[in-house]
Amino acid sequence: MNRANVLSKNAKHIPGLLFCSFWCLIIFVIIGYVFAASLSTSRDIFMGTVFRYETDQHWENYANAWSKQKLYLYFFNSLLYATVGTLGGTAIAAPSAYVLSRYKFRGNHLIRRTYITCLSIPGILILLPIYALILKWNIEGRVALMIMYACMRVPYTTIFLLNYFETISKTYEEAAAIDGCSPDGIFTKIMLPMVAPAIGTICLFGFISILNEYMLCLLLVNTGPALNLGVGLQRTIKALKYVGDYPGVFAAILICVVPSILIYAFFSRKIVFGGMTGGIKG
Repeated sequence: MNRANVLSKNAKHIPGLLFCSFWCLIIFVIIGYVFAASLSTSRDIFMGTVFRYETDQHWENYANAWSKQKLYLYFFNSLLYATVGTLGGTAIAAPSAYVLSRYKFRGNHLIRRTYITCLSIPGILILLPIYALILKWNIEGRVALMIMYACMRVPYTTIFLLNYFETISKTYEEAAAIDGCSPDGIFTKIMLPMVAPAIGTICLFGFISILNEYMLCLLLVNTGPALNLGVGLQRTIKALKYVGDYPGVFAAILICVVPSILIYAFFSRKIVFGGMTGGIKG
């Protein structure tokens, strides 16, 4: 009887497992074809003989896309933007979330509602106002892009961390204050370590989103050396298609996709754990 109950409970998950398996199979087939095409020639792609490798495997397609098309420069720029934007946004949001969760003052709820309102505004709607301000202040380029990435991460990161800080008992702060710890020390030495899983999770999400960002870089950066991976890939694809180097196109696409796949593969458990666990409840 118990075994029948277990089977009936597991049967409820079968449709979901089948759908996930089918979806993973589709993704695997697509990525497999892209990888195979990146090692072939343009003739093999158009003739439909990608997997035969009649002229051997052409690993030089990756070297050409990486060096000649300057994907290494776009990759470095994206890493720089993602790192600075994520750390900058978190450095602003973490103290803000802590203060909003611990101190009651006039305007507290107004600031919270403002953050929530910012989350409800689609990013595409603020591109033109941002562009107008950037032109007015004359700060186009890398600096403007990193500032915008950091600022746009603040509302979501603040609301995300706010929920974690509110679950932590105030007795930790009271005990630290009795021992003579300053408010700054309480925040940096006690509270931040307690929400470390949440900070790690939100930093990973922010890093990946900035790494794959396209529209803001296209709007604010006009010079080739400062482009990120998304805009740089678009220009690389146009250049390779112009000369008929379609295997190079597939190689460039795979180079840009692999970092996000690796991040999810190695940190997926941390993302799930950090998203499901909060602080210590009082």
